[in-house]
Amino acid sequence: MRFTNILQVTAILSGIAWMAPRPVSACASCGCTLSSDWGSLGFTTSRGWKFDLRYDYLNQDQLRSGTDAISASAASRIVNDGDPQEVEKFTENHYVTLGLEYNLNPELGLNLTLPYIIRNHSTLGTASDGATPGVGGGQYASKTSNIGDVKAVIRYQSFLPVAHNLGVFLGVKLPTGSFTETGNSTDTAAPGDADIDRGLQPGTGTTDAIVGIYYFDGISKNWNYFAQAIYQKSLYARDHFLPGDGVNFNLGLRYMGFSAVNPQLQLNARHVDHDVGANADEVSTGGTLVYISPGVVAPVLNPVSVYGFMQLPIFQDVNGVQLAPKYSASIGLRFSL
Repeated sequence: MRFTNILQVTAILSGIAWMAPRPVSACASCGCTLSSDWGSLGFTTSRGWKFDLRYDYLNQDQLRSGTDAISASAASRIVNDGDPQEVEKFTENHYVTLGLEYNLNPELGLNLTLPYIIRNHSTLGTASDGATPGVGGGQYASKTSNIGDVKAVIRYQSFLPVAHNLGVFLGVKLPTGSFTETGNSTDTAAPGDADIDRGLQPGTGTTDAIVGIYYFDGISKNWNYFAQAIYQKSLYARDHFLPGDGVNFNLGLRYMGFSAVNPQLQLNARHVDHDVGANADEVSTGGTLVYISPGVVAPVLNPVSVYGFMQLPIFQDVNGVQLAPKYSASIGLRFSL
């Protein structure tokens, strides 16, 4: 399998933030800094259709504040501008993402990604002692399964002569995912349906602009690398909610000395601003993350390949108190026509 085809599937972890709407109210800590935009668009010179189907697992079960882990009891004692801190228990995310790519010619291509999101969430609310919920704290549990926000991106990579290995892309995230899902209240003071935090919804309700730049090249016969930067910005607020701007930086290295499998390693950094608005959590959203992501891509039958990746945190600096994962995992299948 050629280097350019392998590059299309190296950045695939979830979350997701780039493969779907921002995954959780603790957006920055989602761990999905591997951009599926990059993985789906790829750096390719072959014409025709390409299809990518992958599954991503992300379990946010560790409370963090700043650069440190924090106990639930310690989080319950925090007060933000006179309001007690919400103590979340967990957010378990499952993503199934279909990517469709069509290259008109070696320089120009179009990519569409459609995520389906399954998410379980539980919170102790704002009146908890860190172990049990308190009356009137707004605690709830939710299980949502729905389509997320679709992305459409155009790629152009003909800036450098001969190699054509410097490219840019311009795209849009559409508000196709629901942002009005509800959960079940576990608060005895307010039984019945409960509003889910906007950052936990399958969609943001906003249209976002996406711009990026990438470069890839060879180091030696068996070693290749890439570098990529992506910026995403919501163009307007929806129902008093404006997601924070996000920037991704990705570096990748792969080894081609084996015939049956191609080991790869990525370093991923992501910074996200606070969400803004009356329906946003303006305290415990946003932050800066750095992850290391080992993985492999294996050709099965030409033109089919399978892949698997793990993403491990090496630096997490989150605003407020947020749930973060200890790891993320992805597997997928890719083929061309």
